[in-house]
Amino acid sequence: MFSEAVEAERDDAVADDELDVHRELFTAYARGQRPPETITVVGNAPMRPDPARARLIDDSDLVLRLTTFALDEHGEAPCYGRKTDVVVVHRGVLASPHTFADYTSRLYLLAEPGRMHWEPEWLPDWWPPDLGFLPIPNRPVVRPLGRLLGLDPAQPVWATTGTLAVYLCARLFPEAKIRMAGFSIVDDPEQTRFAHAWGADVEVTVDHRLRAESALLRSWRDEGRVEVLP
Repeated sequence: MFSEAVEAERDDAVADDELDVHRELFTAYARGQRPPETITVVGNAPMRPDPARARLIDDSDLVLRLTTFALDEHGEAPCYGRKTDVVVVHRGVLASPHTFADYTSRLYLLAEPGRMHWEPEWLPDWWPPDLGFLPIPNRPVVRPLGRLLGLDPAQPVWATTGTLAVYLCARLFPEAKIRMAGFSIVDDPEQTRFAHAWGADVEVTVDHRLRAESALLRSWRDEGRVEVLP
């Protein structure tokens, strides 16, 4: 519809200005004097030990991890790596021992697509009282990603946190090499429960459309826009 096209153009027009802060902070947390050239988004799916993968993760300019994540423990076979620059959470996160460890040295992003529909503005009681966060803006990020997935913006459906994080990185740094690890939906869009590297499995909630996400991520992989680590 024409009104939707106009709204999409308006979203695109304001996106760069709204995302400047994110771009500058990502660059700062990459601990470099230039925008990151290699970015790895580590999902929460269990992975087999792989020293080469762990090394690629830790050697990245910027590493994003999600919600309930695992890290390599000292003395264990390398698998997930340990570097953590940016953590993406949501209000319903089940925190692992690593989620808020060393939080003063990390950037925390809050994904809140539910704010467009029903989600109230609150933080859990266990949130560190001196920890700030930066929201991932819905209008210039969540909604365009929803359009790519073919989602109805009037319905309370949105991408998983991992796909949102990958898309955000691609928007902020289109020239960067973006890697993904620990994303089970790429090869298994039919799953109804998410296995986590830390903690119990969780049900796939009704607000996600894994088939659409899997197809989009595979297309990015096949086009060379992202690299999926084994």
